[in-house]
Amino acid sequence: MKSPLLALPGAVPAEGVDEGVAAHYGDLFREQRALADGSGFVDLSHRGVVTVSGEDRLSWLHLLLTQHVSDLPPHQATEALVLSAHGHIEHALYLVDDGETVWAHVEPGTQDALVAYLESMKFFYRVEVADRTGDIAVVHLPAGSIAEPPEGVVVRETPYGRDLFLPRADLEPYAHKSGPAAGLLAYEALRVEHHRPRVGFETDHRTIPHELGWIGTAVHLQKGCYRGQETVARVENLGKPPRRLVFLHLDGSEVHLPPHGTELRLADEGPDGRKIGVVTTSVRHHELGPVALALVKRNVPLDARLVADTTAAAQEVIVEP
Repeated sequence: MKSPLLALPGAVPAEGVDEGVAAHYGDLFREQRALADGSGFVDLSHRGVVTVSGEDRLSWLHLLLTQHVSDLPPHQATEALVLSAHGHIEHALYLVDDGETVWAHVEPGTQDALVAYLESMKFFYRVEVADRTGDIAVVHLPAGSIAEPPEGVVVRETPYGRDLFLPRADLEPYAHKSGPAAGLLAYEALRVEHHRPRVGFETDHRTIPHELGWIGTAVHLQKGCYRGQETVARVENLGKPPRRLVFLHLDGSEVHLPPHGTELRLADEGPDGRKIGVVTTSVRHHELGPVALALVKRNVPLDARLVADTTAAAQEVIVEP
């Protein structure tokens, strides 16, 4: 879906999976600073929105998700994953229950697959699953924002800000009275700063939750069975995930950022050295300069100097080896 906010002055469209919303509105660092200061908003209306209603919704989702949600209090935000039978990450849900319905936003374009999976697991449970992407838009307010959400709008409040499930018809009027708008690049820069992984960026077909630090925030280790739990338990007990998420400080003299998928090597081994990881998301941060998230092999030394193509990179630990 193409957001009407692409008509705002200075809007430059995002590309790839984030197509449909603005990458920025003409001043990337000003937009980042505004979000960091608690002002403005981010148009995330390209993200999928899925709801689950019915009296069995929480107990049913508890059986399918990695998070403990059977007793989730109304209006308390949480995160949860859907895993494959082998424990690999398929979906990340950012959800909240309003007392009658669970609202979740997911990666753009993944809502159809998620709804199909949920529908296949309904059996005799009293639940209704709906794709609400066509009529509901997600809008993000940064942490510290004093903006009041419109009356009646479902709000998902986290330490990083508030996600509003706004009727899509109200998106443009809301923007005109709630500026300044910040683009997705500003939002992504703060996501990288906070070490927050994203499905499709930090994940591939074999990623497990331990590699990304999702244990605790999106995976509850003391709950009952769910698909992929055997892998989670085995890795938790053995303590040896094959890869780990790291934060990279990139050489600021480089003109370009290494794109997603750029191979990482040990600097001491030169350009023909063995591949030890990949860059997953790289951004330009208004204070930190060029930084990135990356996945590296678990046994890469913590003090090893890395190189992403020709760009020097120093690592900070996110997930302990």
